[in-house]
Amino acid sequence: MSKILFTDQEQKLLMKHPYVKAVSEKAITYTDEFKALAIKEYEEGKFPRQIFEDAGFDIEIVGTERASSSLKRWRKAYKENGVAGLEDTRKYHSGRPLERELSLEEKYARLEAQNALLRAENELLKKIDLAERMLVKKRKN
Repeated sequence: MSKILFTDQEQKLLMKHPYVKAVSEKAITYTDEFKALAIKEYEEGKFPRQIFEDAGFDIEIVGTERASSSLKRWRKAYKENGVAGLEDTRKYHSGRPLERELSLEEKYARLEAQNALLRAENELLKKIDLAERMLVKKRKN
């Protein structure tokens, strides 16, 4: 990720662009359509800077390094997974996946922790139910 931060004015300008999904002060999320278009144009011989400028981006705001690194990342994802690799996957992954198989002891410990959490939730629900019943009783009196 770039160390260059976007100002509020730059963010507003970028958000108006049709190929931008979202902008924060640190990052731009581009549409899948733009990613596919950029890869196609790169394969036709265009440079990243030229691709971004032709798409209507102000390269002074986006930055040449951000443009080339984005295109490099998209090309790698496209090469590995085709068009599906260009889709923004952050909405599907909530955390770092475990790369190894859990042992029986670890599975048991996780189940024990889950069981304790469920018991605590049940106790809380019982207290809430009791408090609601007490409140209804007070209102009747």
